[in-house]
Amino acid sequence: MVQKYQSPVRVYKHPFELVMAAYERRFPTCHLIPMFVASDVVNEETSEDESTHRIERRCALDVDAPRLLKRIAGVDYVYFIQKNTLNRKERTLHIESHNETFSNRVIIHETCCYSVHPENEDWTCFEQTASLDIKSFFGFESTVEKIAMKQYASSINKGKEIIEYYLRELEEEGITRVPRWTPSSLSLPPPRPTSLSTSPPDLPKLVVTPAVSIPLPANARDDNSEDAKQDSSVLQADSLTEILAGTPEDKLDADYIKRYLGDLTPMQESCLIRLRKWLQETHKGKIPKDEHILRFLRARDFNMDKAREILCQSLTWRKQHQVDYLLETWSSPQVLQDYYTGGWHHHDRDGRPLYILRLGQMDTKGLVRALGEESLLRHVLSINEEGLRRCEENTKVFGRPISCWTCLVDLEGLNMRHLWRPGVKALLRIIEVVEANYPETLGRLLILRAPRVFPVLWTLVSPFIDENTRKKFLIYAGNDYQGPGGLVDYIDKEIIPDFLGGECMCEVPEGGLVPKSMYRTAEELENEDVRLWTETIYQSASIFKGAPHELLIEIIDASSVITWDFDVCKGDVVFNIYHSKRAPQPPRKDPLGAHGITSPGGNNVQLIDKSWTLGQDYSMVESPLTCKEGESVQGSHITRWPGFYILQWKFHNMPACSATNLPRVDDVLATLQVSSHKCKVMYYTEVLGSEDFRGSMTSLESSHSGFSQLSAATTSSSQSQSSSMISR
Repeated sequence: MVQKYQSPVRVYKHPFELVMAAYERRFPTCHLIPMFVASDVVNEETSEDESTHRIERRCALDVDAPRLLKRIAGVDYVYFIQKNTLNRKERTLHIESHNETFSNRVIIHETCCYSVHPENEDWTCFEQTASLDIKSFFGFESTVEKIAMKQYASSINKGKEIIEYYLRELEEEGITRVPRWTPSSLSLPPPRPTSLSTSPPDLPKLVVTPAVSIPLPANARDDNSEDAKQDSSVLQADSLTEILAGTPEDKLDADYIKRYLGDLTPMQESCLIRLRKWLQETHKGKIPKDEHILRFLRARDFNMDKAREILCQSLTWRKQHQVDYLLETWSSPQVLQDYYTGGWHHHDRDGRPLYILRLGQMDTKGLVRALGEESLLRHVLSINEEGLRRCEENTKVFGRPISCWTCLVDLEGLNMRHLWRPGVKALLRIIEVVEANYPETLGRLLILRAPRVFPVLWTLVSPFIDENTRKKFLIYAGNDYQGPGGLVDYIDKEIIPDFLGGECMCEVPEGGLVPKSMYRTAEELENEDVRLWTETIYQSASIFKGAPHELLIEIIDASSVITWDFDVCKGDVVFNIYHSKRAPQPPRKDPLGAHGITSPGGNNVQLIDKSWTLGQDYSMVESPLTCKEGESVQGSHITRWPGFYILQWKFHNMPACSATNLPRVDDVLATLQVSSHKCKVMYYTEVLGSEDFRGSMTSLESSHSGFSQLSAATTSSSQSQSSSMISR
């Protein structure tokens, strides 16, 4: 398996030339990097105007590996080739490095770039990418991979500290500025060959950095107090545009990550950046906010493939059920306002929003009988959406990353009534939905005054709660919460609610029994449940090999406009549009048993009769469009004739050779696609008169169906001719 690394944009708040001067001091060896034992200049050349300088080095590393492994490999040092191109005129340094030792067994490739900050010419930016591919290594592939990744992460962590060490050393020597290059100001010494030796060769001073220790951060800080104060003031800015000002191609800035997302290891930063980039390429205009992506990565221990899968499922769920607009559209019924014993209450000692739930005082049976399971679920989802909003707000207020909230559950009054089976069933479903779509949002759960019946309830619900979430539970029986290690360790004394012995008035309803006069019949609840969860303009369909899904649209007036907006949730599909003068037979659902499919997972309708001939009975009016998994497609077609139009989503058969020639973006999807014989799409269509074409917000700005609350920005599509737009 190929291991990849992508750094965020690191910013040195020093001029490019001064940073380069600091790098010159790292050669031929660096006492701060014991494993970097020597380097040899293999080739060196300078352009006629001396603006461009290229140098190639052979670097020796003493890798910290078990002695047995070194003896088996038959080497003491590992050698790397590093090629640097310094452009003094453009003020850039490009570095490419690869391993020379074991190059037929292990492939290590690294690229780095230093450049001037686009918004501040006195600052320097740094970026880095790397890949590790171990083909074979005497049966020790896994061990070598772990050693390589450990040492690489260690060198990344040290990188920024080392550069800042030399920057301080320059300042102590009185060097605070290095003149910029001008056509006549530089004069390099002539190139001369050197040889690798244990004693440091006399190398020309060049702007370089060794492949073994690229300047990436990690908790490294400049000791200059004035600079530190200025840095702090910059990071405290409320506006994200100030933090990210000038970062090219919407790349993540290291200072932004630290300020808004927290301390991440280099590999965690890399996972975030790579998943974010993948989403940019496949969900253009609908990218979730960085903190939301990070939650899914944390929920899967930064396994990118697993995080990508559950995140895409969640984004589809949000779009299908219009969850992004829940806070704007959902209004709690009066019975919830009166009898739902939960509400937000200040924040805990860590600045996390605090939600209080007096579960013991809640009539769960009465609420389920009066409202139904779906209304309760929507209410809980609105609470989670509000929690996300409060986390963003508190991040700005407290000047540090706050991505989760604290929940205090008071079980005083819990009894067997709370174990009513339909109520427990509703609770389990709510837990399932929240766990799938709001991972890592619960920072701490404080359970107070747990009665004897609590272990029964805990036995029922705990298997449905993620293990990482269960570790955040703190349970107090009786009045234990009032002593040392209790509530005051997590919540300021001034905001402890009055019903827990504190002095703060809490506006959470006291609850009580829901009057039976408010109960609704089973039929009413069933109809209401259907209405609530069909409040979506999207439909879903499954596509199988040999069984496309087809949608019939009858057009009365020529020059009408058919518009569509669909997401490819699973697999690759081919989208076609056909026209026929005669109506197809009534829709038939494909017998899935013929395809060996036992779980349909969606609708599948076929309209085109097997006896029809293309070009005679029906014709193709748009070129086939191949759509990849994860893509969002919006488009329109201006009809030329009245009649019957058929939109078709067809299973895309991948060529036999494609498994080895996938585009880079699809690498993470390959394992899911190659063996699958089922695709799934979620679609919406609309027919407009030509005079109304430009006025349809749902069609022409179909990206508004994207993730408004979770996206930093959205884009819109506007097609006045036959067209399709794929968000990749």
